[in-house]
Amino acid sequence: MAGFDLEMTDKLLSTTRSVRKRLDFDREVPREVVMDCLELGLQAPTGSNRQGWRWLVVTDEGIRRELGRLYRKGGDEYLAQGLAQARESGAAQDERVFDSAVHLAENIERAPVHVIPCIQNFLPENPPRFMWAGLMGSIVPAVWSFQLALRSRGLGSVFTTLHLRCEAEAAELLGVPDDFMQVALIPVAYTLGTNFKPAERRPLDEILHMNKWG
Repeated sequence: MAGFDLEMTDKLLSTTRSVRKRLDFDREVPREVVMDCLELGLQAPTGSNRQGWRWLVVTDEGIRRELGRLYRKGGDEYLAQGLAQARESGAAQDERVFDSAVHLAENIERAPVHVIPCIQNFLPENPPRFMWAGLMGSIVPAVWSFQLALRSRGLGSVFTTLHLRCEAEAAELLGVPDDFMQVALIPVAYTLGTNFKPAERRPLDEILHMNKWG
């Protein structure tokens, strides 16, 4: 055994949710808490140990408000269509997801902290898929470690990408250099309650292939 408390570790891994409706927009998030979680994120593996990541932490109210505008500009139509289709088809789980996503879009600037992970983009134009996998594999593990660290401290987050439909405008707003790409916009806040539960997922044996597909 590696010496970890498996019960607590498994609970952390199985109950770290995408938090939208239960973000406490009115509670201040101390800077040092975010910094501690980012420090833990930096321990994640990264391709060829390049460590080409950069982290934008936005607490300025005016910038958050403008990011919220870009988020809605990029996502309002998609979210409205998704919610309407879920309601029409009677897909209750999809409706809940889109309803919470709409709620987040309407309020995202109220999250006291926005974190925007970026990665140095060394890819050529129209790169092959394996290069995209390598690039994202150099930043997404660090993002997830950051989100797990937040959860362990009573904070919630959600990995969002809708503002990237307006990436150029966001880059200009934030001063992101041309050779870096934004990967997500992660609103961060304390959660309203901490009683998160494991999500319903398809059984493993329905999605598992051993040795060969099928």
